Amino acid sequence: MSTMTKNYEARARELGLEIPDYGTGGYYGADTYGSMKPHHIVGNVLYLSGHTPDTTDGTVRYPGRLGDNLTVEEGYQAARLTALNCLGGIRFALGSLDRVKGIIRSLCFVTSTPDFTEVHKVSSGSTDLFVEVFGPEAGLGGRATIGVMSLAGGSSFENWVTVEIDD
Repeated sequence: MSTMTKNYEARARELGLEIPDYGTGGYYGADTYGSMKPHHIVGNVLYLSGHTPDTTDGTVRYPGRLGDNLTVEEGYQAARLTALNCLGGIRFALGSLDRVKGIIRSLCFVTSTPDFTEVHKVSSGSTDLFVEVFGPEAGLGGRATIGVMSLAGGSSFENWVTVEIDD
């Protein structure tokens, strides 16, 4: 898809996505979770800090543990909300989703019990949304999912995303 024809901002609007605006309220992670910056850019690569399904005021959505008090569907929804927050982080860093050339990779963390083995189904909530917005070529990057015992604030999901920038 050439830079002249892509319009990811319009696609997000068409999908009715409510993407948080970190330009007005700031990135929730630094206020809630300590010393960090929301992103770092090296050349044409954007590295986002970790995003969770939290609201912009830091309220944790879908707290808990998969395999205990959360279902796969609830985890999927937490991952989808996290992807919305990642889109807000991308827009905050680049000014527009239209500057995305592609998702390079997503590293997903799922808070789960030791015997919960469907972490990949949870992470699809995030990567499915990226595909909806950016299409399969630009929106589907590499992905790894790790089950963890806990995440800050009791969150059930966190995502680190690396994005190729189209200048």
